[in-house]
Amino acid sequence: MLNTHSSHEITYPEPAIVWKECLKNIKDNVTLMTFNTWFLPIKPVEIDNKILKVQLPSQFFWEWIDEHFNTLITKTIRQVLGPDAKLAYIINEDPDNSPPLVSKPVTAKRVEKPKQNVFESRLNIRYTFDNFIKGEGNQLARAAALAISDNPGGTSFNPLFVYGGVGLGKTHLIQAAGNKIINENPDKKVIYLSSDTFTVDFVESIQSNKVSEFSNFYRSMDVLIIDDIQFLIGKEKTQDLFFHIFNTLHQSRKQIILSSDKPPKDLRGLDERLISRFQWGLSADIQPPELETRIAILKRKSNDYGMKVSSEILEYIASNITSNIRELEGCLIKLLANASLNSVEIDFDLVKRIVKEIATDRKFNITVESITKVVCSYLNIAENKIRDKTRKKEIVLARQIAMYLSKELTKSSLKSIGLQFGGRDHSTVIHACSSIEEAIYKDPSMKDLVKAIKVQVELVSL
Repeated sequence: MLNTHSSHEITYPEPAIVWKECLKNIKDNVTLMTFNTWFLPIKPVEIDNKILKVQLPSQFFWEWIDEHFNTLITKTIRQVLGPDAKLAYIINEDPDNSPPLVSKPVTAKRVEKPKQNVFESRLNIRYTFDNFIKGEGNQLARAAALAISDNPGGTSFNPLFVYGGVGLGKTHLIQAAGNKIINENPDKKVIYLSSDTFTVDFVESIQSNKVSEFSNFYRSMDVLIIDDIQFLIGKEKTQDLFFHIFNTLHQSRKQIILSSDKPPKDLRGLDERLISRFQWGLSADIQPPELETRIAILKRKSNDYGMKVSSEILEYIASNITSNIRELEGCLIKLLANASLNSVEIDFDLVKRIVKEIATDRKFNITVESITKVVCSYLNIAENKIRDKTRKKEIVLARQIAMYLSKELTKSSLKSIGLQFGGRDHSTVIHACSSIEEAIYKDPSMKDLVKAIKVQVELVSL
């Protein structure tokens, strides 16, 4: 660790020296090509209060570093500067006119989440209306989100309930509304989180005897944004608490923004009181983007990533990837990664291969909810029964198969899986998985049953 202390005050070495020490450690933990591609272009700018600020060449560069090497970089900077050290990223908007390393960049923007006085909004600042592509399929939802951003809690769109399929931009849109509200009303308390996170935090508040504190925190919000509200299904205690929080906020004319994969009336298994309240405001759907919108999204994203891609290639991608925006973005990222790491041009051969890979990966877009639906349908069991505390043999079997497949086919944690089956803990999921694995090993008919259900899950997820 570098010595940053003197007898009188804390002093810091030159940022270039600190970053050089970091690079030594990073180089030992990645391949030479990765090191040359993703770490050598990073430039140290300044160091202040154990925060090393470094300059990155583009927004995409930061996104890639943050997603793939965040743990390594965090560990490294703490080894060099101490346990409280941090790395702050700056994106240079004008690479041809880079500022001197001894001063702060003039033409750079900081990649930092907006801080509020007493809590973190949890919003992603990359989600804005400026980079949300308007199309026929999202016109109403976008217009409503803009309206409530200008007058949160003061329109008839309360709650605003945005619904649609996976990867269509629901999360982007509802966070864009939150970001705009904060930018125009810095004193507003705005918070974003998924219903899954809300549930986990609620369970932890029960365990620590802080339910009142938990409830009061959310009742104090000016804007509450909850993503994927459908995951409250089957969680009766969480629904009951959310019902009271909803009432308090709505009566106080505070803005509520929700998203789901389906409209309120189709959220079977959710408390009727909540469904009724979700319909008080405006429900707006987002449909898959049409071809022109898909091309516009690809053009915007390729410009953001600094990619030079021909119109013909963009049209080919847009014509072959039609289901959602996330796959379009994923295709561009894969293209850039392949081109930069393998030093090849972006041509039609590369594009066709990447598009084919994405089409193959599509079947793994599976959720705990989709697995539960298939298992219950296959075994002819009512979906709400699988979350009950009953010990009926057929229901226990269905629940255990659903838990087993959820662990195998999704990235959900054991804790999250358990919560989605009536608030059970992770040990129940472990027991369920062990039971099914043992049954598959001993009983060929069980092996065939689980295999058949798994195939059905993958088919409906295509």
